[in-house]
Amino acid sequence: IQKLSSIIYILKQKSFGSTMKSTGARFVSRLTNNTMALVLAGGRGERLGVLTDWRTKPAVPFGGKFRIIDFTLSNCMHSGINKVCVLTQYKSHSLIRHLIKGWTKINNDSGDFLDIVPAQQWTDNETWFQGTADAVFQSLDIIESHGPEYVIILAGDHIYNMDYGEMLAEHVNNGADFSVACFAIEREKAAHQFGVLSVNENGRIIDFEEKPKDPKTISGEDNKALVSMGIYVVSQKYLSSMLRDDAVSERSNHDFGKDIIPEGLRRGDHFHAYMFRNPTNDDPPYWRDVGTVDSYYAANMELLEPEPPLNLYDKAWPIATYQRQLPPAFIKPGKDDSDIQSSIIGSACVIENSEIRRSVIFSEVRVGSGCKISGVLALGGCKIGANCHLQNVILDNGCIVPPGSIIGFDPKADAEKFYITREGVVLINRQMLGQGIRYNPEF
Repeated sequence: IQKLSSIIYILKQKSFGSTMKSTGARFVSRLTNNTMALVLAGGRGERLGVLTDWRTKPAVPFGGKFRIIDFTLSNCMHSGINKVCVLTQYKSHSLIRHLIKGWTKINNDSGDFLDIVPAQQWTDNETWFQGTADAVFQSLDIIESHGPEYVIILAGDHIYNMDYGEMLAEHVNNGADFSVACFAIEREKAAHQFGVLSVNENGRIIDFEEKPKDPKTISGEDNKALVSMGIYVVSQKYLSSMLRDDAVSERSNHDFGKDIIPEGLRRGDHFHAYMFRNPTNDDPPYWRDVGTVDSYYAANMELLEPEPPLNLYDKAWPIATYQRQLPPAFIKPGKDDSDIQSSIIGSACVIENSEIRRSVIFSEVRVGSGCKISGVLALGGCKIGANCHLQNVILDNGCIVPPGSIIGFDPKADAEKFYITREGVVLINRQMLGQGIRYNPEF
C-alpha cells in the first residue's frame, strides 16, 4: 500500500489527465489537500447475520482478498485525500488490526495520516453514537484540531470506485453549503432502504425523504429514484455549526438523513446533489450497498461474470488492501485433474481433484478431492472435506465441512442446521457446524 500511494500522482497524470484538466488539476489538488475524510465504520451490520457476529460490516471480506472498507480508503488515496479518520464502534478489533497493518503507515512523513477514532462518549449521558451526525459531532474536537477547510463524510460499508476530488470541485463551483452524492436506482429498491432526493434543473436539492414508503421518481423516469449514497461534502465551519445546533435538539435523532439534511433544506440553505460518475471511463457507475446477505452474495458473484461491472484488475484504479505474505494457490495433480471455471482462487489455497464453478475461494482454503462446488463463497481458512457437494453456499471463515457433506440442494434439510436467505443462499459458520466460534481477526 505504501508503494502504491507513492505512485498515485503518476497514475492520475496518465489515466485521468483529461478529466483533471477539465476541472483544473491544480484547483482540485488544493481542495483535496485541505480536506479531511471521516469514514463511518461503526455500524453493527445486523442484516449480514452471522457474518457480523464478531466483526463490524466494513471488516467483512469481499472479492477473494479485500475488506469492504478497502474500497472507500482506496478512493480516498486515489483522490488525493490523505488525511483520514475512521470512526469505529461495534466489534472493531478485526477492523482495527486490518487498518493498523495495512493503512496507518501511508505518507506519515509528509503530514498525512489515517487515524482510528473509537467511540469516545464525550456527551453528558455517555452513550454510544446515537446516529451518523452524533458520531461526527463526538469527533468535532479532532476535526477542528486539524483545521481542514472541507470535510467529506463517507460510509465504510459500500463497494464502489469514486473520485472525491470531482465532487469537491463541483461543491465549491456551485457555492453549495452541503453536497450529497447520489445515484439513480430502480424505484422498488429505494423503498425503505435509502434517502430519496428531488432536485431542480441546476442540481439543487429541493426535497429529501429518509427511507420513504413511497419513493418519488426522477422526472421523466417513472421507474427510477435518486438516492443518497451517504457521501457528504461540507465546509468544516458549516458542519460544526449544524452539528452543534443538532446536538442540543431534544427532537433530533442526530442523523444526517433524518435531521441534518431536512433541517438545512427547511432553512433554505444550498444543498447540492452530485451525480455519481465512473472515475475512469464513461461506463455506467458501479455502487453496491452490500447490507444484506443476498446483496453481499450477489455482489461477489458479479465479479465472476465475463465482463464484471466492477473491474478489480483496472490498473488505473487499483484497490489497495493488507494481506499477510502467503504462498500462491496450488492445484494438486492427481488421477483426475481439477476442473475450475469462472472462479477466483485466493492465496495459499490447496485444491485436490475437484470441480469448482462460479465460486470465490478466499485465502488459505483447502478443498479435498472429489468435491463439486458451485456458487460458493468460502472465506479464509475454510477446509472442505473430500467428496462434498456444495451449491449456493457462504462459508464464514474457518469452517470445517465434513467429508461427504451435501449442502444447498435440499432447503428443508439445510434450514434445520443453517441459515437460508430469501434468495435461497445457505449461510454457515463454525458454530452451526458444531465447531464453536473460533475468533481469528486475520479473516
